[in-house]
Order: sequence, then C-alpha cells, then structure tokens
Amino acid sequence: MTSLDNARALAAEQPRGHWLGQLEPKEKRALTASFGGYAVDAFDYYTLPLVTPILLSLWGMSKTEVGLIGTSTLVASAIGGWMAGILADRYGRVRVLQWTILVFALFTFACGLAQTPGQLLLARTLQGLGFGGEWAVGSVLIAETMRPAFRGKAVGLVQSSWSIGWGAAVLVSMALFSFLPPEISWRAMFLLGLLPALLILYIRRTVKDPEVYLKTRAAVGRGERSGHFLDIFKGGMLKTTVLASLMFTGMQGGYYAIAVWLPTFLKNERHLTVLGSGGYQFMFIFGAFAGYLCGAYASDRLGRRLAFTLFAIGAGSLAYAYTLLPITDAWMLVLGFPLGFFMSGIFSGAGAFLAELFPNELRGSGQGFCYNFGRGIGATFPALVGVLSDRLGLSLGMAIGICATAGYVMVVLFAMCLPETRGRDLAAQ
Repeated sequence: MTSLDNARALAAEQPRGHWLGQLEPKEKRALTASFGGYAVDAFDYYTLPLVTPILLSLWGMSKTEVGLIGTSTLVASAIGGWMAGILADRYGRVRVLQWTILVFALFTFACGLAQTPGQLLLARTLQGLGFGGEWAVGSVLIAETMRPAFRGKAVGLVQSSWSIGWGAAVLVSMALFSFLPPEISWRAMFLLGLLPALLILYIRRTVKDPEVYLKTRAAVGRGERSGHFLDIFKGGMLKTTVLASLMFTGMQGGYYAIAVWLPTFLKNERHLTVLGSGGYQFMFIFGAFAGYLCGAYASDRLGRRLAFTLFAIGAGSLAYAYTLLPITDAWMLVLGFPLGFFMSGIFSGAGAFLAELFPNELRGSGQGFCYNFGRGIGATFPALVGVLSDRLGLSLGMAIGICATAGYVMVVLFAMCLPETRGRDLAAQ
C-alpha cells in the first residue's frame, strides 16, 4: 500500500466526535499509564537543569562539569533506551515499563543524597538508564495499542505530558527555592523524585500488553519470525536504522542544547531572578504543550516527514533569534512561546513514526536504538555548549544558538531521506 493509500484509509477510518471519546478501555488505560510515566520522567529530568545555578554557586562547579553531568545522563539514557527496547521485545511492554520507572525514581532520589559532584554524576548517570527506557517502552505500548486513526494524536498527547512534568518541576522549584535555603532546596527537589514509583501500582493493576505484541511473540516462539535485535542492522533495515538515528540525533541535540542550559542562560546572562526566570520558562512550557498537541495533529494531517521538516525550520530559526540576536527581555518573553512550540512539537510524531518504520518483532529494538542513539550522540550538545563557552570564550547564548541550529539542520536533511509511514497498519507488519 502506498503512502497515498495509507492516507485515504486513515481518513476513511476517522470516526465522528472527539477522538478521546472514541477510545476503548484498553486504549484509555495504556494512554493514562504512558502519559503519567512520561510526565514524571520529565519532572525528574528537569530537576538537574533547575538546580544547576545553585550548584554552580554552592559547590563552585564549572559549566564544563555541569555539562558533563548532563551529557552523561543522556548517554546513559541512550543505553537504557536501547536495552529497554530489547527487553520489551522479549519480556513484554508492561513489565519493562515498570522496571524503567522504578530505576529512574530510585536514582533521582539518590541524587538528593550526593555529597560531591562525583557522587551526583554517578547517581544521575544511573538515573539516565531508567529515563531513557521509559520513553522507548511507553511509546511502543501506545503505538501498538492505538488504532491507526488515533496513533499519531495519542503518541503526541503522551509527548505533551513532558511539558506537564516540566511545568510541575518549575513550580516546585520556585516554591522550594523561595522558602528553603539553597543547601536544602536543591536536595529536596531530587528527593521528591521517588514519588513517581507509585505509578507502578496503577500499571500493574490495569495495563496489559498489546495483542499485536502477544501474537508476534508467539510467532517468534514458534520460529516463524526471527526477532533478534541485531536484525535492525541487516538488509533493508540497515538504511532505515542509520537515517532515523541521524535524524533523531539532530532533533534531540538541538533540543537539549537549549533545554539543559535555559535556566542558567536566563539567570546568569539575562540576570533574571528565580521568580523572574520562572515566568520566561513558563512561556516556553506553555508553547511546548501547545506544540505537542498541534504537532500530533500535523503529523496525522500532513504526514510524518513534512511535519518534522516544518517544525525543525521553525525551531532552528527561533533558537537563533532567542539566543543570538540582541533582543529585549520583553521580546524574549514573547518568543519563548513559539520557541517552545516548535522545539517540542517536533517530537509529537516521533513515537508513531519509529513504530511504523520497523516490523513487529523488531519494533522495540529498532525504536529503542534509533531514538536513543540520537539521544546519546545528541547528548554531546550540552557538553559542547559548556566547552564553547568555557574554553573558546563564547557567550553562553551564542554557544547554545550555534549548537541548536546545527541540530535542526540535520533534522531537515535526514527526514526527507526516510519513507512516509502515516496510516500504516502495525498488525500487518
């Protein structure tokens, strides 16, 4: 079936009324579990960027040291994401999703007990294993559970929970930093990271593995399908794996170059207070939430590749303006919304696109590898920002802008080299 046929079939399948009201109970439960898991994932991840200004002052850390911790987290998350994808193909989506949530919750808590930068580096790196794995497994769970007509929007809605968790982290940080002394408030932020472990109880009681996974796993057991994770590097799959990995490298490198350093940029270069910078971050977060939702609809309406391209162009252009042009604080506040919109909305089609690129028996392995290879290599962008600023004397804003813009150029180049997958029936793969 061609991409045009897929689009026509998808349009014909669209029921009347809002799509959320059309979901079956199993779809709603999977959506709730994945939405909640990704939201708490975001809360735990953003704890470090939010406490970075305190650590720079309290521990006398350099920007390079902070960048190293950020990069090590993302590299570990890349490893964790691929491992989780492989394990999810073997042991089930739901079981491995619970494992990943437990890992990132426990080691986020451990970050709050660190006494030295080295201990924080170790705990944060181990936290990254669960952080990367949660998205890899949760997005596969949603993609396989949802009908094709809802897949892009559902995965996009799950992506939007990232902004919910991010916003919650900013709100909590504003409260803690305002009422607690710095040496206590940053630890409290990390210690709260244990709470997401409670989500495991909901998942264990209500969510089941998708039917398409169970049938495929049975076929692998009978020897009818291979299912070996290294098959993503063989035959026609190799080209898909390489191109998708490079596209997601640019997407995540551009995103993390900004997201990791944004609180420090606002405080140290724009000289905003904790409460003042919080307002700018919320404009960014509101834009992110809108971008996730609109990106999901754009992915289903325009197709995966065109949506990626348009959002990458928007994100790259705005990242340049936000960090490199001599704009006023008022204009920074205004531009924060569209910057968050394009930077975050570009991810809405990611889970659906990767799920549609790989056959059933390799979906977890392929999706986990490509997205997290991109995360691992893209993880060098925050460290590169720190090095450019510390070693070459560039302003932090200039270093962020250069790295982010380069990442989004990569997205445009490689998105056009991949096939359009909108509307593919996963059960037939």
